[in-house]
Amino acid sequence: MTDAKLDAPMDAQAAFSGTREVDPRYRLDEAALDRWMKAHVEGYAGPLTISQFKGGQSNPTYALTTPGASYVLRRKPPGVLLPSAHAVDREFKVVSALYAQGFPVARPYALCTDENVIGSIFYVMDRVEGRIFWDLKLPGLTPAERRAIYEVQTDTLARLHAFDPAAVGLADYGKTGNYFARQVGRWTKQYRASETEPVAAMDRLIAFLPDSLPPEGPSRIVHGDFRLDNMILAPDAPQVRAVLDWELSTLGDPMADFSYLLIAWAIPASLRNGLAGADLEALGIPSVEETVDRYAAATGMRPANLDWLYAYNLFRLAAICQGIAGRVRDGTAASAHARSMAAQVGPLSDAAWGFAKKAGA
Repeated sequence: MTDAKLDAPMDAQAAFSGTREVDPRYRLDEAALDRWMKAHVEGYAGPLTISQFKGGQSNPTYALTTPGASYVLRRKPPGVLLPSAHAVDREFKVVSALYAQGFPVARPYALCTDENVIGSIFYVMDRVEGRIFWDLKLPGLTPAERRAIYEVQTDTLARLHAFDPAAVGLADYGKTGNYFARQVGRWTKQYRASETEPVAAMDRLIAFLPDSLPPEGPSRIVHGDFRLDNMILAPDAPQVRAVLDWELSTLGDPMADFSYLLIAWAIPASLRNGLAGADLEALGIPSVEETVDRYAAATGMRPANLDWLYAYNLFRLAAICQGIAGRVRDGTAASAHARSMAAQVGPLSDAAWGFAKKAGA
């Protein structure tokens, strides 16, 4: 995950934007990296300056600057990690496939699977310049500008879900069939592996969700964390230049991705990533219904049981936050905001159980 889902009020734009000095835990061997870049990155020429992006909970992310170009490096964190987590090699594969199709992602340069270079596997891609919006209310913009950004966000997700995985070289990017069953099982295991204390709502969800799965949809490329602050927009237009953070991507049911985007409308507007209770019409932000209609017009698909889908997505977020809590405990969390995310397991699971009850629990 990139940043806190349910955080205390803050200047999110200042807190998460830009770079800082590299955390001592994640320092790189600059000489070794420079040698690797010369051998593997087309057009690279040093000297190299390294800083770390403020955002980034899961995979430490660095800005690599040279006199002639700027790059981004994403690495697997060092240390003992949960099974299947931090799969930057999978990120590189999906970004490479989508870049070849003209989908808005950063240009990928090379993947390094030799852990001896900097201590863990990593990949390097182009640094895309533009705007990242950390507050869903989009302060400082006009209603028309907000609406245009929300519409292009929906259109970009619809475009992703239109790809036939096999046609773009991703037939083997994930298993097909039983997506929600496999995801509930995966996040249950991840939660149990990093559990620090009993959470009653999580135990109830773990019992309820596998026995109430929705009908299965088509298998598509799903991003897994598709939201506004994982996109870079053009500096002066509602145009998506790059979708970021593909760590959780796989093949699966597009309704999982789309409903994850929609939970923003169910999170209180008092939080930077929530819209519930906001005057959407005054802000210019489309409603859930308008967003569903726009997505359905582009894809022919619409969610059948949003309450169950909201419960599933909030459960998944709680499990992710519990994983971060485990990394805080183990000293491997990659963000200064990790502790605030870890504290959200209880509120997220309570909210998930509220939707589960609406869905029949």
